[in-house]
Amino acid sequence: MIEIYTDGGCSGNPGPGGWAYVLINGDAEPLENWGAEKSTTNNRMELQAVIAALEMVPGTVLAPGTITIYTDSQYVQKGITEWIKKWKSKDWKNSNKEPVKNQDLWQRLDALCEGQSITWAWVKGHAGNKYNERCDFLTQIAIASL
Repeated sequence: MIEIYTDGGCSGNPGPGGWAYVLINGDAEPLENWGAEKSTTNNRMELQAVIAALEMVPGTVLAPGTITIYTDSQYVQKGITEWIKKWKSKDWKNSNKEPVKNQDLWQRLDALCEGQSITWAWVKGHAGNKYNERCDFLTQIAIASL
């Protein structure tokens, strides 16, 4: 069982941004990572956190239900579980027939999820969840590193 907690944020939106994840794989020590971009948006950082974490998961298809991703971003959680199917069927256009924002990252995330059985769980941000709080802390370190 792999549990992944992610977060992303910006100082200003757009502005300098950071992302972070904590990856928990059984009894192994949690794996943490973060990154930053000089000019970005909150939503891009939320997506980048998940992408970076999934890139650390082995390339083989895991058993169904093996990966649970916890995010405090409803944009990410609803985007990947609900909205993406419609976007893809409409040639990456939203309900207003405009190009989907952050399409490049959505396509990367979609490719990483292909063949995987991932449970997507929304958690309330800043509500005392140990690993969500850790991701938020690491995101702030990422932003400060710029």
